[in-house]
Amino acid sequence: MRTGVSALLLLQMVAIYGCGRSTSPAQSTAPTVSKVSVAAAADLKYALDELIVEFEKSHPNVEVEPTYGSSGNFFAQLSKKAPFDIFFSADIDFPRKLIAQGHAAQETEFMYAVGQIVVWVRNESPLDVASKGAQALVEPGVRKIAIANPKHAPYGRAAEAALTHLGVYEQVQDRLVLGENIAQTAQFVESGAADIGVIALSLAMAPALKEKGRYWIVPLDAYPRLEQGGAILNWATDREATDSLRKYVIGDEGREVFRRYGFLLPGD
Repeated sequence: MRTGVSALLLLQMVAIYGCGRSTSPAQSTAPTVSKVSVAAAADLKYALDELIVEFEKSHPNVEVEPTYGSSGNFFAQLSKKAPFDIFFSADIDFPRKLIAQGHAAQETEFMYAVGQIVVWVRNESPLDVASKGAQALVEPGVRKIAIANPKHAPYGRAAEAALTHLGVYEQVQDRLVLGENIAQTAQFVESGAADIGVIALSLAMAPALKEKGRYWIVPLDAYPRLEQGGAILNWATDREATDSLRKYVIGDEGREVFRRYGFLLPGD
């Protein structure tokens, strides 16, 4: 009798443990999702968001988490090893400095676009930027002019250089209001907190602003060339997934989207 009971218990234990083991392979085959954390210049908000959507469709096991801000602030954070995997800067000098500091490898450096700036006003503004160009900035009714902070925003430095080159800086410097980054600068003008502003063409052409305002493109020779580039940080969690994103952005898909948002491309 005891032998029969023992045999029965043994069979039950085999069945229980056997079932437990049979579920393990199914659990282990669940796809692993890699996360890529991106530090990106604020002028990329709409273009990069669009690219990320398409990238994730073709790379279902990769999740991209972008954070937008000023390139100078990101550089300061990344110099202290902020936990981002890849940096898309509005000034290629920042990722090059990170490489020089030993925070990114030389072979990961890339250039993805050349930015442009515009003088932008809301549609209801009486200012005729199309015909007056930079002279619209010195109109008597203009009280506040928004530009990005030149201390840490490449688009702010470009705006300051353009205002100087076009001979209006001394007349407008007391009316300047500084955005933390170029996206905030655009928001100042859109909201009416500023009468006019110098913003990125990529933002002026984005869905959020395209139907709300008018602009004049500042000549490229009025400011230093806005060469935008990036690098993969040495502490990237998933180097392969991060590099896949880099290749996608600088590939044919990225080039098409960047052109649509008013960027020039390397070599233009």
